[in-house]
Amino acid sequence: MSLAAIQMTSVDDVGANLDMAAALLRDATAQGARFAVLPENFAFMGRRDRDKLAIAEVDGHGPIQDRLAALARELDLWIIAGTVPIRVDGEERVWAACCVYDSDGVRVARYDKIHLYDIDVPNGGGERYRESASIAPGALQPVVVDTPVGRVGLSVCYDVRFPELYRALVADGAEILIVPAAFTVKTGEAHWDLLLRARAVENLCYVIAPGQCGVHPSGRGTYGHSAIVEPWGRIVSQAGTEPGVVLADRDASHQAELRQGFPALAHRRLQTAYPPSI
Repeated sequence: MSLAAIQMTSVDDVGANLDMAAALLRDATAQGARFAVLPENFAFMGRRDRDKLAIAEVDGHGPIQDRLAALARELDLWIIAGTVPIRVDGEERVWAACCVYDSDGVRVARYDKIHLYDIDVPNGGGERYRESASIAPGALQPVVVDTPVGRVGLSVCYDVRFPELYRALVADGAEILIVPAAFTVKTGEAHWDLLLRARAVENLCYVIAPGQCGVHPSGRGTYGHSAIVEPWGRIVSQAGTEPGVVLADRDASHQAELRQGFPALAHRRLQTAYPPSI
């Protein structure tokens, strides 16, 4: 069953973004995908960080969530929706919710981004981000979900720099790691491929990492280069800097052989937080 990573250049118009996502998901399905992942902020990238508050939805319902459910049913496709802005009761912030829809359009899992990007980019010419001003951090609860392509562990963008999260996902049986992102150009050039390959190798997992690309209404540039990485660290398929679809197949037997023949996960000695599952 083919895996797809969807690369987008999202703007500050929810309807236009959903139409673009739908077209790319249809393209992925036409090429054989039955499991697709959208990038972080796929439905909206505003001119200001707090613009997302105006289009945030209640959990379980709204134009974004309803359209995703309908597309999953229409296309007979499992969809992981990068992040959807979900309202937080009693706050003027949102959760960055990574939502999983099965091929019947039923939401079967949700993960709220834990690690928030509050960063002054080194040598970035004043490039500065404060996600915590508009996003509430998710509960410290890793999320793994069973799917037709394997057991999938959820994460979002900046999470990729925190390997302890992925150890927790693997301890709960993850075979595929999801990293929807909107990486900056500066950090993407330095670290994107490196981090994705590291998370794949150290956990002997597939990694599916769809990204934003191009220049957005705020003037912010994102790196693109969406990728699918296999458990030995090889990038199986990768996009460039334009919107599109990246496809690959998961070879479950290859992964099982790697984990059996190279049992690094079972050799860990510091297992206080996350005992080995293999």
